[in-house]
Amino acid sequence: MAIRVLSGELVDQIAAGEVIERPASVVKEIVENSLDAGARRIEIDVERGGIGLVRVRDDGCGIPAAELPLALTRHATSKIASLDDLEAVSTLGFRGEALPSIASVARLRMASYPAGAAHGAEISCEGGTLAEIRPAAQLPGTTVEVRDLFFNVPARRKFVRSQATELGHIAGLVERLALSRFDVSFRLRHGTRLLLDAPAIGAAGEESARLGQVLGADFPAAALPVRHAAGPVMLSGWVSLPTRSRAQADQQFWFVNGRSVRDRLLMSAARLAYRDVLYHGRHPAYVLYLTLDPKLVDVNAHPAKLEVRFRDSRQMHEFVFRALQRVLADTRPDAAGPAAAGTAALRATPQHASPGGGLPARAAPYAASLSLYSPSRDPWRVVAAAEAGAAPLGTAAPGGGAPLGTALAQLHGAYILAQNAEGLVLVDMHAAHERVLYEKLKADRERSGIASQHLLEPIVVDLKPHELVRILEERSQWEAAGFEVDALGDERLAVRRVPALLNLREIGPVVAAMVAELAFETGGHHLEGAADRFLATLACRSAIHVHRRLTLPEMDALLRQMEATERANQCNHGRPTWTRLSLQQLDQLFLRGR
Repeated sequence: MAIRVLSGELVDQIAAGEVIERPASVVKEIVENSLDAGARRIEIDVERGGIGLVRVRDDGCGIPAAELPLALTRHATSKIASLDDLEAVSTLGFRGEALPSIASVARLRMASYPAGAAHGAEISCEGGTLAEIRPAAQLPGTTVEVRDLFFNVPARRKFVRSQATELGHIAGLVERLALSRFDVSFRLRHGTRLLLDAPAIGAAGEESARLGQVLGADFPAAALPVRHAAGPVMLSGWVSLPTRSRAQADQQFWFVNGRSVRDRLLMSAARLAYRDVLYHGRHPAYVLYLTLDPKLVDVNAHPAKLEVRFRDSRQMHEFVFRALQRVLADTRPDAAGPAAAGTAALRATPQHASPGGGLPARAAPYAASLSLYSPSRDPWRVVAAAEAGAAPLGTAAPGGGAPLGTALAQLHGAYILAQNAEGLVLVDMHAAHERVLYEKLKADRERSGIASQHLLEPIVVDLKPHELVRILEERSQWEAAGFEVDALGDERLAVRRVPALLNLREIGPVVAAMVAELAFETGGHHLEGAADRFLATLACRSAIHVHRRLTLPEMDALLRQMEATERANQCNHGRPTWTRLSLQQLDQLFLRGR
């Protein structure tokens, strides 16, 4: 076939394919134009999943009648005029492609009444063919109607899904737009059904209602506020508590300078921040806003503007990761805050023990007591908390101000029952001790290395040849955790030095369990960093197990350490470590006051 110049109609339809994928794309492009026009009220009506009709009304600045044809001309825009403008673009739209692309594959009508005009005007376009401008009855602002989408492109129409599917995409899109601008009211209707009615939020601190509409009524109560700035960059928004996780990553919203994006770099930074507080296979929920100088980010990197490119991507990743990690580090027992696990969740969710710890069938009952107070063997005491002015271990008054209160008893060898000023506290002792040990190991590694001791006689572990090879390949991780290992032949591992936190009688079982788990990765630990994964496994295997008998002072010591430990609301695998029943809840259980 000879080379030829394509017709203008075919060029427009090809261009439309890059911008308009489905009815939700139409809604996105038109509503973003409304926001750029300064609209404070946006109403969206759709029929037949958006294929039959998409109508968007706004109260923005409007378009002068003489400029209506230009608005439907490719690469005509009021938002940029030079390359410098493109490099510092701050509007949602800027290419001048959206409206012409929609008009080339649908029947479009646009009416507008700008401020200062004598009356409104409208223009129509069918399959790319413009009609004459004519007067129109129109309220201040702009209305765009799009009917019979893809009526002239049968091949594209075949890829449109069912009405329910397309409507779901539209609803999800409008929810994202509603989260991007709390100062704008959004209303979405499908036929006569009202799907979303989100009034504008007038003041800061009143966003809970809209957050609850989009992410569920339980999100605001389980959300941690984020606000962190460094130079020209600001990160703000809300992240969910690790215990308010989801099976799917369907409640993760990122906005860069007000633009909704699905950027892999930002999502990766958030995932890493949650990596050792989230249960394996679960996903956090968050609504996060990244605000920065427009010159530091390229928004013209994706046809649908869903991804962006940062001028310094590594620095941006580190900034987001550190900011979120700092917020999540504060998820520790707090008398004024929510419990790590709600009572409803406890009733609905079966207990999941960390690998090797928590289930009686897998726990080895140790006869020795926990040596919390021995000066010569107290490696996991939280020294930093004492230096910061925390109360000495075991000194909390019964029912006093300590968030976890005072220990009363041990239940079934697995839980600590305590009393605080608000009511009753239940603590999973293995999960709690696991987190305390893990944070202590990480802090020691960063500060001066993990304390260890040489053994008079090495502990010998029999292995299969390929298991021994795997362990020796990870020798540096063992050494960083306080071990010294080498091979005795092809099937024997010699352990010559161990972390000081291990009691002598515990060394053999702990080392054997770690060898098995790390060699086969049977635990499926979700940490991505090999060093942290190793320390997490060591903490899990070294923590108190079910049926370990504790004295009341030992229980109190663990409670105080939890209160001084970062991320203590969850174990290393993301399970909650404690929950609370308030006096009011207890009164309700026993019908007191009725």
